[in-house]
Amino acid sequence: MLGILVSATFGFFSCGGADSTGEKVVITGNLQNVPQGVVVLSQFTDSRPKVLDTLEIKSNGDFSFEFDSISAPTFYELNLYGQRVVKLALYTEDVDVKFNFSDPNSLQIEGSKDSKEMLKLEKLMEEYQVKVNQLNERYYEAMSKNDAAVIQQIQMDAMTLESQQVVNVKEMIESMGDSFASLAAIGLLNPQNDFPFIDALVTKLNENYPGSAAILQMKQQLDELRALAVGQVAPDIVLPDPSGKTTKLSDLRGKYVLIDFWAAWCKPCRQENPNVVRLYSQYNAKGFEVFGVSLDRSREDWVKAIADDQLNWTQVSDLLYFNSAAAVLYQIQAIPATYLIDPDGKIIAKDLRGPSLEAKLAELFD
Repeated sequence: MLGILVSATFGFFSCGGADSTGEKVVITGNLQNVPQGVVVLSQFTDSRPKVLDTLEIKSNGDFSFEFDSISAPTFYELNLYGQRVVKLALYTEDVDVKFNFSDPNSLQIEGSKDSKEMLKLEKLMEEYQVKVNQLNERYYEAMSKNDAAVIQQIQMDAMTLESQQVVNVKEMIESMGDSFASLAAIGLLNPQNDFPFIDALVTKLNENYPGSAAILQMKQQLDELRALAVGQVAPDIVLPDPSGKTTKLSDLRGKYVLIDFWAAWCKPCRQENPNVVRLYSQYNAKGFEVFGVSLDRSREDWVKAIADDQLNWTQVSDLLYFNSAAAVLYQIQAIPATYLIDPDGKIIAKDLRGPSLEAKLAELFD
């Protein structure tokens, strides 16, 4: 949804391991009522499909393809005449695919349990996309009528839908057991917000499939995110305030603190400021603070924006734009960006703004 939701896509990885012995695997299947064109088999390598072959489809619709060896768990894709894509997860088991082009719901996958898990995941995403499309229609209708109340409700519904989808994906991953198909589902989660879950999953997969290049690469990426993951103590920020006084984030321990990366030149930041001002006024007495970190380069612009937007909370900046020590420490690539930390200084949420920030604060204080 433009401005509200985006549809998620699978994340795929090539899982090569140097010590794997390799297994002969066969893809068989039958296609009915086929259109014009070709069937293309591709392998996912570094998240990109690499075409392996075009498959010959016999007059009765049968086809087959034999791998001399699959040395490690690997994801493949069957592109059926450009009209239907079938995701396969193959390692040691053969797979059989059946599809009738006159019935969009006729896809059947037998054999490979990992590939059957992929089909379940695809159906979950299709159901989610239907709901996203319905919200899109409501959103554009409300926009055409300039109905602010309905737009706000749709935004709240979108947040609920996204949150429930995360729960659904996690439940499906847990139901997969040891299947490496769960690797594909990782791409449906946000590593910023779902770090502990993803970290535990990758650790388990590494035990089940040791030496997998993709899993080792993913572990490295998670290690880079670990210091800023939900549940970790937020790194301290020590910068001057507008008067030049050195100010620390850690001085606000004991309160819930929104670390707000913004700048006077950032239009989305300025548009969000009235919402933060309202919520600060509502919850400050209950223990809510804001720690503003400006990525401005001009002190005059920074100070003027603070006054114009009535930002009556702690503000700091070294006026070094995205080279700010705090921006580098928190890996800030774009603003606005926020971190919410608890009274113990631990990160409990990221990138909250608008309805999502309001909902989280209501959860904490109301």
